[in-house]
Amino acid sequence: MFKKYSAGTCIAAMVLFFALSSFICYKWERPVLYIIGDSTVKNGSGKGADALWGWGSIIGRYFDSSKIDVQNHAIGGRSSRTFITDGRWDAILKNLKKGDYVVMQFGHNDSSPLDDTARARGTIKGIGDESREIYNPIRKVNETVYTYGYYMRKFVNEAKAKGAIPIICSPVPRNNFKDGKVQRGNQDYGLWAKEIAEQTGALFIDLNRRIADEYDRMGADAVGKFFPKDHTHPNLEGSTLNAEMVVAGIKALKGCRLAADLK
Repeated sequence: MFKKYSAGTCIAAMVLFFALSSFICYKWERPVLYIIGDSTVKNGSGKGADALWGWGSIIGRYFDSSKIDVQNHAIGGRSSRTFITDGRWDAILKNLKKGDYVVMQFGHNDSSPLDDTARARGTIKGIGDESREIYNPIRKVNETVYTYGYYMRKFVNEAKAKGAIPIICSPVPRNNFKDGKVQRGNQDYGLWAKEIAEQTGALFIDLNRRIADEYDRMGADAVGKFFPKDHTHPNLEGSTLNAEMVVAGIKALKGCRLAADLK
């Protein structure tokens, strides 16, 4: 004989069945670590042309690919402004989801002219609300140009709106030594990057200071071997050191789960 069950018991059993089915069928999606920046983050195609590299092309090897997908969207020649006006940030936003990370490093190209005929990529210095109306000879449009801080805030705030975790890096130092010490960015873009992080609540890696400390320890002659072409773009060895400093910075971040995805 069959045992009779009440309607309530049957409904409860069905709810449990569908709940378990949904759980079993759920496909876990890895978070994505999006990296945005300039040529010191990704040089050229990111494959070492002319012996030059960026740290974003190397850092993926330090992460467990079964836990996180590392995507380097940095591109040479861009500033915080032109990474946006090129449409590159909007392309990332379309796919950005809760739990993803955005690591950003800009500043090297932001000091360029605002409206020159070569690249027209500069931003107004500082983190204030200043703006300037220009004619952009590259894009052939009128454009309102804002401060470095304005564009960095845009990255942070829009990433947060998607539920992603923004991490600001101060720009890597150049190979500029004076009196035995490398020149730091703690009076301009390195400082402004930190101030924007404090202002917006973004996580911050003082990459400029971390690398500069290593450069000072190594000395000008040893550091010079990292720069085969100019004083800005490092080779594989130099970019590997930079990537390791980013990793060290990630490990030092308080309350950030990204470190758990490292190998």
